[in-house]
Amino acid sequence: MNAIDRNDDASLAEVSAEPILQLIDGFRRSKTLFAAARLGIFDGQRPEGDGVQRLLETCVVLGLLKKQGREYVNTRLADQYLRRSSPQSLYGYIEHSNSVLYPLWAHLENAVLDGGNRWRQTFGAEAAAASRRQLHGGEGFLRGMHGLGLLSSLAVAAAFDLSRYQRLVDLGGATGHLALAVKERYPKIEAIVLDLPPVIELARQHAGDRVQLVAGDFLNDPLPAADLFALGRILHSRREDEIRKLLTKLHDALPPDGGILIVETLLREDGPAHGYLQSLNMLVCTDGRERTLQEYSRLLFEAGFKKICGKITGVPLDAILATK
Repeated sequence: MNAIDRNDDASLAEVSAEPILQLIDGFRRSKTLFAAARLGIFDGQRPEGDGVQRLLETCVVLGLLKKQGREYVNTRLADQYLRRSSPQSLYGYIEHSNSVLYPLWAHLENAVLDGGNRWRQTFGAEAAAASRRQLHGGEGFLRGMHGLGLLSSLAVAAAFDLSRYQRLVDLGGATGHLALAVKERYPKIEAIVLDLPPVIELARQHAGDRVQLVAGDFLNDPLPAADLFALGRILHSRREDEIRKLLTKLHDALPPDGGILIVETLLREDGPAHGYLQSLNMLVCTDGRERTLQEYSRLLFEAGFKKICGKITGVPLDAILATK
């Protein structure tokens, strides 16, 4: 019996604790990034404070800054994605993660047990309403979504042959990054972005006149004529009854052989952890979740779509093309 106990101890000793230590350490890395970004470190600001030197040194170790003599300067990574004025900046999403998602995630246990988002618990009734407005239309959030969209939209536009379509309407298309990517690959496609009026005003700063910008509410208003609708990161934040209603509306509005391009993170058993972490993110901040291709296919078939193809893109967002 003692020999068995010793063998078990020996086998346990062979397992490295490093993966667990990295998980424990993960929030410290995130918060270091959030704090440095908010304090303007990657924009050249050096605020006074007893801990600033430590923050700068930690950013060096994390590969975000490099030391040149006595100065700290951005690495190429930080200059491209963390500097606020960069066209590819992720600052908006970093700020949203810091001020909204980070506090919400503090109540993950409650969300897991109760099955509901944590807005009220985190911010109180009034603050929750304000945070919801920020989530769905705040300029910082939209700029963050623009930065994230740039990482995926070109690959999504290339995922399927869209050359047979004539008119794309990107529903809730925000700054137009997906419509612009499709237009770049298929110049003959007429591309339209439909979103709420405040969002369209921001979209003009990014899209200009390269695509058409239309103000409206795709959930409640009649839809513009199109043979291809796009839904980018729309379905994952909604309940299944809401998804069924929307997909049926789109199916009825499409001509024969019309299609829907759905852009979401597809869950896979052998896939990266990102999708499952994002599904937990949906748990704490929305009524939705991430889904597998099979789960989306079921919803699409129920709405009347006949042919459904999924594509893993290799970037944060994947693609589904469903044909009427």
